Amino acid sequence: MNKVFLLIFSIAFAGCQSVSEKAETSDATFKGCHWISNGNENTIPDSLMYEEHPAPLFRKDFEVSGNIKKATLYITAAGYYKATVNSRRVGDVYLDPAWTDFSKRIYYSEYDLTHMLGKGTNCLGVILGNGFYNPLPLRMWGNRNLRDALSTGNPAFIAKLVLEYSNGNTEEVVTNNSWKFAPGPVVKNNVYLGITYDALNEIPDWDLPEFSEDSWQEATVVEGPGGKIQARFFPPIRVTRQIKPVKITSPEKNVFIADMGENFAGLYKIRLKGERGDTVHLRFGERIYEDGTLNPMTTVCGQIKRKGTGGPGAPDVAWQEDIFRLKDDFDGWLAPEFTFHTFRYIEIKGLTSPPDLSDIVGLALNTDVEQCNHFESSSALLNKIQDATLRTFKANLISVQSDCPAREKFGYGGDINAVSESYISNFDMQTFYRKAVYDWLDAMNDSVFVDTAPFVGIQYCGISWESAFLFLQYQLYLYYNDVDLVKELYPVNVKWMEKVHRLHPDGMVDSGLGDHESLQPVPVELTGTAHYLMAARVMKKFAEIMDDNVQVEKFSALETKLRELLLEKFWYNAEYDAGKMNKQTLFATLLYCNVIPNEEVAVATDSLWTAVKKGVNGHFTTGIFGTKYILEALSQNGLVDSVFSIVNSATYPGWGHMIDNGATTLWETWKESDNVYSNCHPMFGCVSEWFYRWLGGIRPDAKNPGFKQFILEPHIPQILDSVKCEYKTPSGYIRSGWKKNGETVVYNFTIPDGTQAHLKVPASAVNVPVLILNNQEVKINSDDFEKDYLKKELMPGNYILTTKLSNY
Repeated sequence: MNKVFLLIFSIAFAGCQSVSEKAETSDATFKGCHWISNGNENTIPDSLMYEEHPAPLFRKDFEVSGNIKKATLYITAAGYYKATVNSRRVGDVYLDPAWTDFSKRIYYSEYDLTHMLGKGTNCLGVILGNGFYNPLPLRMWGNRNLRDALSTGNPAFIAKLVLEYSNGNTEEVVTNNSWKFAPGPVVKNNVYLGITYDALNEIPDWDLPEFSEDSWQEATVVEGPGGKIQARFFPPIRVTRQIKPVKITSPEKNVFIADMGENFAGLYKIRLKGERGDTVHLRFGERIYEDGTLNPMTTVCGQIKRKGTGGPGAPDVAWQEDIFRLKDDFDGWLAPEFTFHTFRYIEIKGLTSPPDLSDIVGLALNTDVEQCNHFESSSALLNKIQDATLRTFKANLISVQSDCPAREKFGYGGDINAVSESYISNFDMQTFYRKAVYDWLDAMNDSVFVDTAPFVGIQYCGISWESAFLFLQYQLYLYYNDVDLVKELYPVNVKWMEKVHRLHPDGMVDSGLGDHESLQPVPVELTGTAHYLMAARVMKKFAEIMDDNVQVEKFSALETKLRELLLEKFWYNAEYDAGKMNKQTLFATLLYCNVIPNEEVAVATDSLWTAVKKGVNGHFTTGIFGTKYILEALSQNGLVDSVFSIVNSATYPGWGHMIDNGATTLWETWKESDNVYSNCHPMFGCVSEWFYRWLGGIRPDAKNPGFKQFILEPHIPQILDSVKCEYKTPSGYIRSGWKKNGETVVYNFTIPDGTQAHLKVPASAVNVPVLILNNQEVKINSDDFEKDYLKKELMPGNYILTTKLSNY
């Protein structure tokens, strides 16, 4: 390893951390506080970690001596926590804090408790869960133990309650060894396997004031995980929707299957009745078998599906399961904590009669990003595809953007590169993706590419995964005009590009994963080198922003070199055997990345469309990257109608095929899987971005980041009657809708204040369109037409445009 490079990289790395940690997010918030835990050892043998280790309950009585002006709780944990005040849950946040590398940074939350406190004695309660800080030693895929890669330890928390009185006095309640703890009823909890709840371990009124804690133990002060504590600047995980089951069946005696009607990630609450010794088992799955029994296999953790695979103490099959042990005359609602499942179906065992539909409520969980944008059309199939995509996207937002929310739950960079713009098309992702960038900052090293952030030990996919660190920064710049982040991380970005050069000195990327889940092989030399090329272009733009002319020239030269490498190997070299690879991904990648010379784009487009027609049923056979590329490449080159005919089809392979076969979330593969592959995977969700970009026609202008100027170019497929689309920019909402009316099409546009739209729609000077701005007609001149298109600059306002359909 180059020691000088490592030193420079480390200095730049540390510098970026210090810039991102503002004064308000420093450890000073917790001055006087200590990390506390139950003092359990974390060095027991692997097999014993699967036994019962009750989640500890912590409590602290404190006095309120006057009129409270404001009471603020600051709290975070290594692991998960649930906080209560006088037995009432604090806030509406779940699975907090967000998953990070706890040895490097930890986010805390802030809660206003002013109206939860009363004069006299009050009680703060905290329950700790394991989260990703104390995972089980499951050997995922038979060999990967998260404990070998993650920063781990016994769950702990740190908190401060600040009481501000009306008379100006201030008091603080802090975490130290004056807190007391006892084991609670959650006797097992794991993010993959689920929880075990023993009602016999319940301690009534434990978090109410003046509870007798004589038998409780003193909390242990610990060092904590070591990461810098920062204020959470992104949305927390919340219950964003409640879901009612649609039916309950009984495929076997005393086995009941609740069908929630849709696949989602989250939790549930269930009303149970029973006696001491009654045990209710709940298992979860995305599918059922033909005989109506539960199929949990697409959600099994790390493909642990036979005895011995998961290591000492691990279950033979690592499915999702919650267990509730009841006590005398139990009749009440129960809900798990410190885990999350992915499911459409719940198998319930341990009851002698079926629960009522009203006894079960699904609780969809996700990082509560604003779903500010909207797309709908006159095609019922397109709307179902959009709904399934949104459901998939939200299920994979549990503090990281995951590849699947059940069997892996990891923040893979390849999936981010494939669908981050689709997420941005639907949600306000600015702060979430900023958090993701910092996760990558903490995960990366200077010697090898890693695949996920937080890092979980996987590092074989290469540049196409780790480059998410760079491309997210560009998208935050392009869509939100986040220049500050570019400036903050520029030194690390430069060092990252130097690392790429060291790993691939000749420019051609020769290691890593290619077009994952393509129906035909795709060499990494194509997709990996294409990502390197795009990274060079991004860095050239960042260098321009920084007025770093030396680096502008350097990255411009690199861009030219990489483009020529791709041209020579994949376009001009007749000896290259393209017959063994997916030609759809080949030509789509070259077109999407602007590798093909302008005079040869038509030939490349024709080659791409020929490859599509030769594909399975004339559909796309592309994978994680090629699908995004092919949607865009064909549309950019005049084949929007052809793309629409594939997207709006129920034929295999395609999104409509998934919907036609009962999918309510997107599959990991084009082909249906009932065992190996996830049924809730965002990888093919790039189709939603296409809806906004080409049917709604809303696209950013790279020269004017943050939508100060933007492209407005909706397309009108022959067999689609209408589209409604709205997109929230930093300046306000863009709205783009159209509807066919006999021989005409009527467009409705809203251009927000402070922006300008570059409109392009099919129209002819022979049949002059009518353009209305805020109820006043706008004159259209002959120079507003170019060939068969109306091209006009639209200033802020509401527009109605009526044109004759191009096929009349």
